[in-house]
Amino acid sequence: MLLWVGLGNPEPGQARHRHNIGFMALDAIARRHGFSPWRSRFKGLASDGSIAGQKVLLLKPQTYMNLSGESVQPAAAFLKIPPENITAFHDELDLAPGRIRIKKGGGAAGHNGLRDMDRKLGTPEYWRVRLGIGHPGMKEKVTGHVLGNFAKVDTWLEPMLDAVADAAPLLAKGEREAFMTRVALLTQES
Repeated sequence: MLLWVGLGNPEPGQARHRHNIGFMALDAIARRHGFSPWRSRFKGLASDGSIAGQKVLLLKPQTYMNLSGESVQPAAAFLKIPPENITAFHDELDLAPGRIRIKKGGGAAGHNGLRDMDRKLGTPEYWRVRLGIGHPGMKEKVTGHVLGNFAKVDTWLEPMLDAVADAAPLLAKGEREAFMTRVALLTQES
C-alpha cells in the first residue's frame, strides 16, 4: 500500500492558499481516479482507491501544517507503511510556479509540515512531490505569500493539478522521472 499525503491547513478560509497546494493535488487525484469519499481517519481526511494496480491511501492531515506528522505517523504505523512508500505533496518556494520536482529525503528547507513529519516518522527518508509556488522575492514576504490565496493570474494552477492527476499512475508504479516528465509535457500543452 502507498500513503500519499497532501500538506495544508484545514480551515475553509484557507482552502485556496498557496500553502494548501498539497491538499489541492490530492483532491485532483481522488476525482480523476474515482477514490472513495473523504472520511475522518488518523486525525485527517482519508480517501482510498487504486491507481495502476496499487492500493493508495490519500491523507489530508487536519492537524494544521505545523503538526502534519501527528496525522501521518499514526496512519503509517497502523497500516505498516514504510517510509519509502510514503509521498508528501507540498508547496515549494524554491521552484517557479507550476514546476514540479520529486526527491527522496533531505532537509525540510524551512517547511514546517515536512519538519514535523521528519520528527514524528523518525526519518526524512520518504518521497516528496515539490509543487512550485515561486518565491515572493523577499524573506519578509514569505509568510504572506504562502498564506495568501492563489490569484486569477495563476492560470498555471489548474493545468498543473490536472497533469499531476493524469500522471499519477506513473508515480504509483514508482516511475518518478517519467511522472515529472509527463507533468511537464502536459503543462506545456495547456
